[in-house]
Amino acid sequence: MRRLQTADDLTDLLELYVKAERLAPASRPWVLGNMVGGLDGTAAVAGRVGALSTPADARLFRELRTVPDVVLVGAETVRRERYGPVRLDAALEASRLEAGRPVAPPIAVLSGSLDIDWSIPLFADTDAGPRPLIITCASAPEARREEARAVAEVVLAGDDSVDLGSALHQLRERGAEVVLCEGGPTLLGGLAGAGLLDELCLTLTPLMGGDPLPLALTPPGAETSRFTLEHAVVDEDGTLFLRYERDRAR
Repeated sequence: MRRLQTADDLTDLLELYVKAERLAPASRPWVLGNMVGGLDGTAAVAGRVGALSTPADARLFRELRTVPDVVLVGAETVRRERYGPVRLDAALEASRLEAGRPVAPPIAVLSGSLDIDWSIPLFADTDAGPRPLIITCASAPEARREEARAVAEVVLAGDDSVDLGSALHQLRERGAEVVLCEGGPTLLGGLAGAGLLDELCLTLTPLMGGDPLPLALTPPGAETSRFTLEHAVVDEDGTLFLRYERDRAR
């Protein structure tokens, strides 16, 4: 047994996440998930994640975006949270530039129907950050695809629905070595069920009684994957920060 590390022992919580070695497979990026949930496994309160997030978790959410080459999000999460472009503080931007990387990663939105409000900040704020990506499928309405092309780069992955493996392969061909999935539960469960989730950063807040929405919705019949705990840190308010990596020996 091991004792949990407390946040008081750390000078920088982000350092624990940044120093992890993430080696991308040959045909796709390394996929890192970041989710926050309550003690009963709920992923939202009144349809939003904000009530679950503590100040330390909110900071980690922002700062963890310095790690990936692309931030991957499902359309429902983009709609509910009214996503905007990734904005990092000056120090994190500088660290990316020093490493020869763009100042911030683009956001890629997965949507088969393209039922998206193009007026939200992610698409309307054209002066902030890199151009977003829309990952959709061949059956998406052509009129909606034309609307998407006006505000984002459109990537086709799959015929009748978005194929996650194809989507990741195409992101890898665009140079992405690490992809950060910020949910929602359907996307996270789909990645896990397809064996495409390599790492999960999970924040548990000491709260119960949210929506009946689990952290991950795995497709029926999907195989299970075992993960290994890499670190566990508890904040002074009882928030628990966990980082797991998929056990490839099984």
